[in-house]
Amino acid sequence: MKKYNVGVIGYGWAAGAHIHAINATTNGQVTAVCSSRPQNPAELSARHGGAITCYTEVAAMLLDPSIHAVSICSYPDQHAGHIVAAAEAGKHLIIEKPITITLEEARRVAQAVQAAGVRTCVCFECRFSSQFRATKSVIDQGLLGRIHYGEVDYYHGIGPWYGLYRWNTTRKSGGSSLLSAGCHALDALLLCLPGEVESVMSHATGSSNPVFSKYEYPTTSVSLIKFKDGSVGKVASVIDCLQPYYFHTHLVGSEGSLLDNKFHSERLAGVNKHRWSELSMKLLDSGDVSDHPYQAQFQSFFDAIDRNEEMPLTSLRESMRSHALALAADHSADQGGRSVDLGEFSVWPASSAAAPAGRGTSPQPAASR
Repeated sequence: MKKYNVGVIGYGWAAGAHIHAINATTNGQVTAVCSSRPQNPAELSARHGGAITCYTEVAAMLLDPSIHAVSICSYPDQHAGHIVAAAEAGKHLIIEKPITITLEEARRVAQAVQAAGVRTCVCFECRFSSQFRATKSVIDQGLLGRIHYGEVDYYHGIGPWYGLYRWNTTRKSGGSSLLSAGCHALDALLLCLPGEVESVMSHATGSSNPVFSKYEYPTTSVSLIKFKDGSVGKVASVIDCLQPYYFHTHLVGSEGSLLDNKFHSERLAGVNKHRWSELSMKLLDSGDVSDHPYQAQFQSFFDAIDRNEEMPLTSLRESMRSHALALAADHSADQGGRSVDLGEFSVWPASSAAAPAGRGTSPQPAASR
């Protein structure tokens, strides 16, 4: 089995979860960490297991030929530069969300990754959760029929009590409610309604509670999405709520509906039409990165590299659909809620009908764990 050495850029909250999950896969191992704050290699190696080399300069780490992939866990406004540099160095990429803060950066990233031919994994890891694997199974079995309406909403109060708050409050690093957090709900909606998006319109507001006053952008947004097949979706991103974490999901189809962990289907004989049937899924109930299904996602990523294929579900090409939609929704809100055609937010170069064959650094035998 091939082993993949991974370098991590940034050493904060998300990086710790990435390192644990990467090392828990069968063929990945973190062997380098780059942080602007000098780290002690012996301490990091003891904490995470295996020998870890520490860097303070990204360029120096990317020169290491033994590193096959890079996990981008830096601040969001640094993502574009780090993604482009790693791609140009021939490293496969794990990219923490949001991919970028601006459309221009997204286009720059897409062009660099396409030119380099490296494999990619974007951390829309909710697609690998129990909740959305079960939800997608219900959809794929046809139990809901043709879905014509879906709403997926993200409710998570991100205040001073939460680690993300320290930098998430700024436009430079947080970007928006959607980019910083609600993008998970937007991505989940596109998983459930995979048709091509035609347009989006969005409105934004914010709480009057002084605990959220440090935010430089509206902390609640509601986006209405129109699909070319006629279906409609809604996504609320609410990071100024005072309530338990809630990832609300409601899908309505021609043969049934799904509400969080419950469903009803006319295609099942004998069910009570006045009661929901329950799915024994684990609901998404925490925003803590330590609870996210990174290990399953990263295992899928390394397995895809072995096959010289794009990974399923969360490659950059797939994930850019959700990211571009989030950017378009924010633009709509900034424009007073006008409808924005998704054609205005195309990301990939016009000639990129298909992703090129993977290149990246050839995996070398890694030290046994």
